[in-house]
Formats: sequence, structure tokens, C-alpha cells
Amino acid sequence: MSGERSEIIELITQANDSGARQSQACDVIGISAKTFQRWTQSDNQTDGRLERRDKPKNKLSELERQQILTIANEDKYADLPPSKIVPLLADEGRYIASESTFYRVLKAANQLKHRERSKPKTSRSKPRALTATGSNQIFSWDITYLPTQVRGVFFYLYLVLDIYSRKVVGWQVYENESSALAADLMTAICQQENIQRNQVILHSDNGSPMKGAALLATLQELGIMPSFSRPSVSNDNPYSESAFRTLKYRRNYPEKPFGSLLLARRWVAEFVAWYNKEHLHSAIKFVTPEQRHNGEDIAILKARDEVYQRAKKNNPLRWSGETRNWKPVGEVYLNPDKPKQVEPINRAA
Repeated sequence: MSGERSEIIELITQANDSGARQSQACDVIGISAKTFQRWTQSDNQTDGRLERRDKPKNKLSELERQQILTIANEDKYADLPPSKIVPLLADEGRYIASESTFYRVLKAANQLKHRERSKPKTSRSKPRALTATGSNQIFSWDITYLPTQVRGVFFYLYLVLDIYSRKVVGWQVYENESSALAADLMTAICQQENIQRNQVILHSDNGSPMKGAALLATLQELGIMPSFSRPSVSNDNPYSESAFRTLKYRRNYPEKPFGSLLLARRWVAEFVAWYNKEHLHSAIKFVTPEQRHNGEDIAILKARDEVYQRAKKNNPLRWSGETRNWKPVGEVYLNPDKPKQVEPINRAA
């Protein structure tokens, strides 16, 4: 800085010697005339503003800073933030420093971000947004418990759902959770639905059966791409959650626990048959999942619309506006972005 200042002083002095006014020369350089005069005084060859030597009277000494760090890391206070340390010290009749000073010293020592023994919070990115434009593009699956007559022992219902049609494309009830059993189920579904490589994305939560080596190896062999929810975020897998809710709130859901694995499988088989072939699903304009899965919903909804149009034509006074919207549901989204921006999935050739 001193070298730059000397150069500026020399330039202004030369300009002044050549007949230029000192104030004009200072304006060209970009400093005030008073600054130039202060710089040229013999007893002020440095910029005092940049080399302030006096220290604040309340500045902490190094000993005081170490004392704060020592107290903050005592067993009694090691898990606590300064907002709790300071009141506790006051309860002991001790004042070491203010809360803000504790925060400042701990921050400078890199000890402020996470002082508890629990793992620090981590931000987890939302699963990528996907959209299905037809059947057999995105499957969602999960496992739910079915109670048995032995307390604490359950049967496990594996259920795979097509999110476009809401059809249950595969299910099984087992006595345990296993990645290998899930792999067998997915293999059977691919044969039943004639799934080709790179046709389907399979979404699930983060349970051990979902991420087990046996299932992941099978998915790779079948050409199915896995997709996972964030840990402990049920909203990332809403279709499976909704299907399980429908199952467990079904009117004929057994009031008593299942007496055997065979009885559990029989009941689930009856439920799936009803759900796929009789249940008028509200999210797909009250057609059955199987009708939607097979593409029959378009003709059904068109026929419904024609009925409503005739009714309006025959008695227009009963209609103050448009008839009910019977247009088929288009794309179905899984974890859409906000605003809704999804990645389309092309049908396999």
C-alpha cells in the first residue's frame, strides 16, 4: 500500500508542477485533496486507518478464550449449546462470558456446528421425479405386516403395484422378510407381464429386503432400474402406502389374527381379485385397475361421457354448466418436482 501511495503522490506532484490544480489532479486519481495533504505530511507517512494499533478494551485474552473452550468441553456441557451453558453457569453463581461470546469462540474453534452425541442432521435429496404414460413403466412395491395368533410374530405381505393403472401386478405372503423372496416375486411378475429389459423402474423404500444383494442382482439381470425413497419419508412411496390402507380398511379385513399362512394367502388373493377387477378407483376416474391396465378405460369413459351428453341434450335446464369430466387420466407422477417437472419414461420398443 505504501508503494502505491508513493506513486500517487509523485503523479499528483508532477501534475501540480506542470500547472494543474492539485484538487483537479486528485479528482483524476480518485482521492480527495485532504487525503493527499495528509499523505504528504512528514509525520504521517502511513495510513492510520489501515494500521490501527489500539485494541478494544473488552477484547478477550487468549487465556479467557481457552477458559471458554475448556468449560464448553467439560462432560457436563459437552453436548449443550451456549444458550444452555450460560444459564447453567449462572445457576452456579459463575459468569464467564456472554452467550454471544461463547458462540463466537466456539465457532472460531470449529466446535459449534454439532455438539450433541447424536449424528448430525444430513440433508437428503428428493428421489428423482418420474412419470408413467402407460402400464408397465413404473412399479411401486413394499412389505406390510399381517398379524398372526402368536403375539409379536407376523406374516409379511409383499405387494407390487403399477402406479399408472394401480393394478396389483404381483403379490405373495411369506413368513419372513427376504431379499431373495422379493427377487423370486419380481422374476415371476416379469414373466407374467412380459416385461422387457429397460422397460420398468421399480420404486421402494430403504428396507433391507429392498436393498438386499439378491434382489439388486436380480433386477440388474432383468434390466429393471431400482429407485428408492428417502429414509423415513413415507410420502416418497405414496402408491404402496395407499394400497395398504385400502387393504387394511377393507370391510372384510379379519378382525382376528390370521391362523395360518394358508389362510392369510387366501384372504389376500380374494382382496387382490376384488381390488383389480371390481374396485372402482377414484384416482383413475372410477374404473377398475385392470380396465385401466388393459387400456379399456378409454372406451368406458367415452361411453359415460356420451350418456351425460345425451342427458344434457334431453333436459338442458338441469345443467347449469358443463357435464362431468370423464376424460381419461393422463400421465401419473411419482415424486414430482415443484413446479411439476418430471422425467418421461419411454416405452420399450
